[in-house]
Amino acid sequence: MFDCPRRFVLFSAAALAAALVPLAAAALPPLQESVFWQEEVTAGDLPPVQERIPQTPLVVDLEARGRALGTPGGTLRTMVTRSKDIRQMVVYGYARLVGYDENYNLAPDLLESFENEGNRTFTLHLRPGHKWSDGAPFTSADFAYWWDDVANNSALSPAGPPDFLRVEGQLPQVSFPDETTVVFRWSAPNPSFLQTLAQARPPFIFRPAHFLKQYHVKYADPKTLKEAVKDARVKSWAALHNKLDNMYKFDNSALPTLHPWMNATSGKKIRHLFVRNPFYHRIDANGVQLPYIDVVEMEIVAGGLVAAKANAGEADLQGRGLDFRDISILRKGEADGGTYRTLLWPTGVASQIAIYPNLNYNDPVWRAVLRDVRVRRALSLGIDRGTINRALYFKLAKPGAMTVLPNSPFFDEALRAAWAAYDPDQANALLDAAGLDQRQGDGTRLLPDGRRMELVIETAGERQEVENALQIITDTWREIGVKLVMRPLDRDILRNRVFAGTSMASVWYGWDNGIPQPYTSPDYLAPRQQEFLAWPKWGQYYQTGGEAGEPPDMEPAQRLMELAHDWEQASTDEERSAAWREMLEIHAEQVYGIGILAEAPQPIVVSKRLRNVPEKGLWAWDPGAHFGIHRPDEFFFADGG
Repeated sequence: MFDCPRRFVLFSAAALAAALVPLAAAALPPLQESVFWQEEVTAGDLPPVQERIPQTPLVVDLEARGRALGTPGGTLRTMVTRSKDIRQMVVYGYARLVGYDENYNLAPDLLESFENEGNRTFTLHLRPGHKWSDGAPFTSADFAYWWDDVANNSALSPAGPPDFLRVEGQLPQVSFPDETTVVFRWSAPNPSFLQTLAQARPPFIFRPAHFLKQYHVKYADPKTLKEAVKDARVKSWAALHNKLDNMYKFDNSALPTLHPWMNATSGKKIRHLFVRNPFYHRIDANGVQLPYIDVVEMEIVAGGLVAAKANAGEADLQGRGLDFRDISILRKGEADGGTYRTLLWPTGVASQIAIYPNLNYNDPVWRAVLRDVRVRRALSLGIDRGTINRALYFKLAKPGAMTVLPNSPFFDEALRAAWAAYDPDQANALLDAAGLDQRQGDGTRLLPDGRRMELVIETAGERQEVENALQIITDTWREIGVKLVMRPLDRDILRNRVFAGTSMASVWYGWDNGIPQPYTSPDYLAPRQQEFLAWPKWGQYYQTGGEAGEPPDMEPAQRLMELAHDWEQASTDEERSAAWREMLEIHAEQVYGIGILAEAPQPIVVSKRLRNVPEKGLWAWDPGAHFGIHRPDEFFFADGG
């Protein structure tokens, strides 16, 4: 189903009746029907646009933001390197209950409005007449279904509702006063609630109930459900429900969506088509329903081919899969009369490359060594960041330790400089003081048990710049008696090894969010998440309520936990900022993640025909959702595609 790019949305009489909500929108501009859907509207298979959008759609003011009103049409080509990455359409589409604007302020999006009472009670107001992509109403019943029948159903959610809804171990009271109102109420503050809803990977606290109920044991006909389970070759109704309930994976073309484009390709293909959602909730000032672009074609290619295919003009918008090293081939394509431009956006991660000694490594001798702050500081001082910047980034990146970026109010140049100068003499002195003063004939230090100090750093093997940087570090660490052994692995294998404590050290990006504000939760600076690769077992302990992992047993890490809690309980921005600054100081002094450099330019390939793509953007996962915060539903082709 949904293999063709259009004319596949057929509505039953009941669905049409539910979709036909009268518009009370006298203030709206005259609405224009999409050429893409005109044939379906004329045939009666699709309601006219006046009956498809909410009564109070989101009217985007493009001109106020320095953008042009667009012309609908065309197919936008982009690439990913893994089949699972079709989920980037959820990221790029960036339709959220509340979302960040380009200044990182939160504003209603899918919601018409929201009310926040002391960070304890959040009242969410839906847009009357808003509909899913199949025309069914989007109402509070979709939130109730998720809360009652998914999040609190042990078969579907064994761990219960997601952690961000737990405050002091308590879940909220959730109520649904009417079909357009949802209320979350806690007895203690939950200041990160709205920010979590705006993430690149949102929690989806709603589901298309009308679709999923037919696979839920509480609602479905038992015989029909049993047959569906058998046909899907899964073990239970819960397994079937979870398989189909892929809001983020975006690989179930039958699952209704609220995003600007919906998946029109079933199964695994080399090319996936995503077509405009006829019930999308945004319009422009001329009454044109967004997105402007009719179809997004996402091709799955080998990672090493992204730059070459972009150079050949086979992408209209591309950032993912491109690295700084690709700039030369991309610039050459431009000079040779290419059909695209190459923009350079700064990255939003706290560090482009960061090394994470695993403080929870299973080997007790190595664990003790890596937990000695003098060792971590010495490893950082033994890195020649200036040489790495010159060799890999033509001095365009910013060398330094891992900390926040200058466009965060918490940026402090002293924290970027902490233990980040290239100083082999001081590094050697620190390692000697840590008791690692014995060496073999080749200069390699010995561990307390007599083994050579061979530090194995595991990588995902996806970025050549990482391996090049580690080669340079190999040479400079040799001067301080440390042998670096690089081990490339598959990304998933690498993470699983780190989480299990079988990886000595790993290399990845720095914190995803390098531009935190007072309202940003500092959760990722505390040992609360196994995804911070320096303390996976501490994170597991927090995430599982003590059922797995290990409790933090080092005083600075325990202090980080206290400060994260202080931020959650704070009532003013001053209190939240104070917590942030102390946490950043602890990280700078303790060197939990050894940052190399930050703000490396990210090449962005943009077709010369494509408009409304910002010349200066920030390539950031969260907040930002890469292209998402720049609203690709507002991009358009100058010639109409």
